[in-house]
Amino acid sequence: MAEGPPTDGGAEEPDGRGRYVDGQLSLIPDMSAPQLTEESTGVADDVAALPAVDIVDVHRRFRDVEALRGVSLEVEAGQIHALLGPNGAGKTTLLRILTGLLVPDSGEVGVLGMPLEMITERRFRSAVGFIPSGDRSFYLRLSGTENLVFFGRLSGLTKRRARTRAAEVLEAVDLTEAAGRRVGLYSHGMQKRLAVARALMTEPRILYVDEATHDLDPHAATRIRELVRDVASRGVAVIWTTQRVEEIRGFADRVTLLQRGEVRFEGTVPQLLAVAPAGRYLVTWAAPVDPGHAATAAGDLATVTPGDDPAHVIVTLAPEGRVGPVIAAFERAGLAVGSVTEAGAGIEGAFLRLTGDGRESS
Repeated sequence: MAEGPPTDGGAEEPDGRGRYVDGQLSLIPDMSAPQLTEESTGVADDVAALPAVDIVDVHRRFRDVEALRGVSLEVEAGQIHALLGPNGAGKTTLLRILTGLLVPDSGEVGVLGMPLEMITERRFRSAVGFIPSGDRSFYLRLSGTENLVFFGRLSGLTKRRARTRAAEVLEAVDLTEAAGRRVGLYSHGMQKRLAVARALMTEPRILYVDEATHDLDPHAATRIRELVRDVASRGVAVIWTTQRVEEIRGFADRVTLLQRGEVRFEGTVPQLLAVAPAGRYLVTWAAPVDPGHAATAAGDLATVTPGDDPAHVIVTLAPEGRVGPVIAAFERAGLAVGSVTEAGAGIEGAFLRLTGDGRESS
């Protein structure tokens, strides 16, 4: 007769591929590794005085394509640093270098005061968390808890610590009630939150987030940003890559914008907004107006383009221009203005101005 699951908490294993946990087979390999400590890693508290990530003049080429051309940036502890750029700008290449999957051709990369080749060693890996853009990296037949314990063990946590941390991070991302459910039954947003939980299993000091909200609805995307903001508030440095440029307003502390492997902008969000094109306004007429008459009235103060119907025009101010004088010019010309609504270009306008049309050459 075949023996059933062990009753002593998993002390025995059915084979070399898994073990019994709570009476069920869990595919958790038996691997032991030391936990991340200051003694084992050298990541001491005094590294807080240094940038968490320090990249200086990094270059990386793939055959005839120079993916990174002298990229430099710093990320402080507790800071959310947004990495913007169109497809092909070099964001993913930079993240692959930071996670140790690629080696730069030249330049310097420091993480937590250590050279990159040290942080990629197994005993240091738990200092870094990563949230990928896709959600196909989980075992769909395992529960949320089993997945987290599995990945925690891969990162060097003991079995007991992995189980404890799994419960803690599942609670932090509001997945406690779904902890025992197969991940294949999770919604897309739940799997994203599980990815956040997995990245936090080892209590990392740095968190890399790759396009985590690009395919989420607004509510789910907001929840992911809230979770990451909470992590940063506890001193974790965050690099957040995205193409959803407007989401960084009120979220990111600093921004680096890449285009064709080069840094086109580095600064705060307000500084990025200052790069945006001149203000745009939607003018609604009290009665239909010929856009040509409105353009003549505005003169050099603004550019007037037709709206979706004769009752509206788009007014784009000249550099250093103000909307008041334009409205006064309309009124002097006998054009009755019904309302004026700001339609500023915002972060997206700055993005387009700095990257051109956003399309990369093949």
